Amino acid sequence: MQVIKIGVVSVSDRASQGVYKDEGIPHLKAWLSSAIKNEIEFHERLIADEQPVIEEALKDLVDNLHCDLVLTTGGTGPTKRDVTPDATLAVADKEMPGFGEQMRQVSLYFVPTAILSRQVGVIRKESLIINLPGRPRAIEETLAGVKDSDGKTVVNGIFSAIPYCLDLIGAGYIEVNEAVTTAFRPKKK
Repeated sequence: MQVIKIGVVSVSDRASQGVYKDEGIPHLKAWLSSAIKNEIEFHERLIADEQPVIEEALKDLVDNLHCDLVLTTGGTGPTKRDVTPDATLAVADKEMPGFGEQMRQVSLYFVPTAILSRQVGVIRKESLIINLPGRPRAIEETLAGVKDSDGKTVVNGIFSAIPYCLDLIGAGYIEVNEAVTTAFRPKKK
C-alpha cells in the first residue's frame, strides 16, 4: 500500500495564539489513523482565521508537499472572522458542492444550526480539500455519518466518497478499515 499524504489544518485565532489547546488536529488524526489502512504522512498547520494565511497554508500543502487530501477544521460559520471557506474557494480549481451539502445534512441530524455552516469541498490540482466543523465530535459525525441504535447507516458520512474522489482526480489510493467506515467505489465490469 502506498503512503497517503494528508494535510490537517486547524483554523482558530485563540488556539493558534496558545489561549487554549487545539483539539481538532489530534482528533482528526486519530480518526483518520483508525479509518485508513495505508501508512499516513500527516502535515499539520495550526493557524489564525486570516484568509491570506489560510490560502498560503492550503497552497503549500497541495503545491509543495503534494498532499492527496487536505482537511481543515474551524472557521466555517457566518461570523466576520470565519473565512476558511472563502480561502478554500480562492485556491480551488473546481468546487465539489456535494461535500458541503452532505456535511450539512449529517450535522442537521444533530443540530438545527447546521444550516449556518459554509463548509465546502474543492479540488486543487490532484488534491481534495474539505472544510470540516471545528468541534471534535462534529468532525467524527461528519466523516462517519449517522447510524441508528442497530448500527445501520441512516445518513452517510462524507468519508464514504473521499477515496473514490481521490481515485478520480489522480491522488493516492486509500484502503479503508471497514470496521470503522466504508468507502464506495463502483464495481469494475
